[in-house]
Amino acid sequence: MARWDGTETAAGPERDARSADDEARWFRVLLHVGFFLLLGSSLTRFLMRHTGDGIAPWVVVLAIALAALYVAEPALATDRPRRHLWLGACTATWIALVFLAPSFAWCSIPLFYLGLRNLRPPVAAGFIGLLTVVSVTAQLRLAGRFEFDILLGPPAVAAICVAVFVRMDEQTRRQRELITDLVRTRRELAATERREGTLAERQRLSMEIHDTLAQGLSSQQMLLQAADRTWRSDPGTAHRHVRAATAIAERNLTEARRFVHDLAPADLAGGGGLDEALRALARRESTAGLAVRCHVEGVPARRLPDRVQSALLRIAQGALANVREHADARTAALTLTYLDDQVVLDVADDGRGFDPSEVRADDGVRGHGLPAIRTRAHQLGGTLTVESSPGEGTVLSAAVPLAAP
Repeated sequence: MARWDGTETAAGPERDARSADDEARWFRVLLHVGFFLLLGSSLTRFLMRHTGDGIAPWVVVLAIALAALYVAEPALATDRPRRHLWLGACTATWIALVFLAPSFAWCSIPLFYLGLRNLRPPVAAGFIGLLTVVSVTAQLRLAGRFEFDILLGPPAVAAICVAVFVRMDEQTRRQRELITDLVRTRRELAATERREGTLAERQRLSMEIHDTLAQGLSSQQMLLQAADRTWRSDPGTAHRHVRAATAIAERNLTEARRFVHDLAPADLAGGGGLDEALRALARRESTAGLAVRCHVEGVPARRLPDRVQSALLRIAQGALANVREHADARTAALTLTYLDDQVVLDVADDGRGFDPSEVRADDGVRGHGLPAIRTRAHQLGGTLTVESSPGEGTVLSAAVPLAAP
């Protein structure tokens, strides 16, 4: 599901980042599959040709131990000292296997990658050199005579593996830097545009208020002051001033209502209420890749205040924006439930999910949307609940009391 952050990030760069992560993940999968194929084929070859040797049980035990050590790698993802110990154990087990059965030397290729990924460049170079020397020595011992192809083959394979890894790592690093720069630039541009739009809207409203409400109030003040001065000496004129001030007040009230109408969400401007506004939002947000449904349960005991309707609609819009941008969800559901003492809006999706405890309000990249949604709910005297876990989708629930302040 979404990182409920509400920030305007660039969809294109995020797709590129996910694509790069997918490519790296597939490369690791192929590498792991290759390792176990090499290990299995080497063990099969040894058992088919050396079934009578007394070392066969040792070879089988060491092969199983190497496979078990290799599988244990993900559990050490963030512990560097333990990863170094684990890599040393894998290497020692592999060396013992190679000296017992030289055909296991082919398993060194995946070990090259492990060394390059877990060790600093100078140490990784020595590590690869050690694996190469062991492979050459074992192959020469197996051949029983000196051969140039054996002497030159393993170093050539090691050089190719190192070149491929270094090239891929450099491309991945540059791509991530470019994506990070692009996302940051677009975020800064979006923030600048929002600020400019806010200032332009403030200026427009200030001019509107000055030309309508402020002018009207000034005219009312002048008319009422004139009426006060002539109240006793010329009651008829005073009454005309009062009636003119009343007419201006009516026009100002009309203008004020127009301002409120213009500032309200467009989906509520038609007068259909929150139910119809949520249905319209669901229809508008539904695309070929995301189906959004809307369901209303119960009947409100009384009409919801405009402030409550507007806030709940904004919460739904923000939640669906996060679903669309970040969740990779196929379906989402808006559920509006009218209870006796409160109204509850649920926004659920079947996306990737996330850990709500990782969302921080002070995070410069994530965390603005969920606190903003929570603030809207709290301003109405309500609560916000987020239930999610990685891979399990997300349910956001905003509950607002019907007697909201």
